[in-house]
Amino acid sequence: MNLLYKMLVICITFFSVSLSYAENYKVPYPDGYRNWTHIKSMIIEPGHSLENPFQGIHHIYANKKALKGLNEGKYSDGAVLVFDLLNYVKKDKTIQESERKLVGVMVKNTKKYKNTGGWGFEGFAANSKTKRLTNDGGSSCFACHAPLTKEDYVYSQYRE
Repeated sequence: MNLLYKMLVICITFFSVSLSYAENYKVPYPDGYRNWTHIKSMIIEPGHSLENPFQGIHHIYANKKALKGLNEGKYSDGAVLVFDLLNYVKKDKTIQESERKLVGVMVKNTKKYKNTGGWGFEGFAANSKTKRLTNDGGSSCFACHAPLTKEDYVYSQYRE
């Protein structure tokens, strides 16, 4: 009985530490990002290699630290980049925004996210600030960004 009790305590402790560890590495939702600097927009159309899951209109935003990084080519901790991905409809010879698909976030923290180039990655579903789409600690996102070492793993360029 004593061994069973010790095993139970060990399991509960391990589970609690694991949850705490996971919470510490979560990327926060970027409240107010639409008031940040708009970097660019682009549309991924059917047939593009990233069509699934990224077909749609992308609006890219940067906080002040990320804007500085875009201008200098190196990002300091606290830089945040957001891509707001929206579906689109073609109507009356225009392409118009439709419902939101996801909000993608990159947060620079070299100590916290050292396994993913110093960046934390997350996707938030549709209009949710809590429903997370990344379940691998951002490693699948980083795999796509990894070739961009000279750009500090960032695809976007600032256009004045």
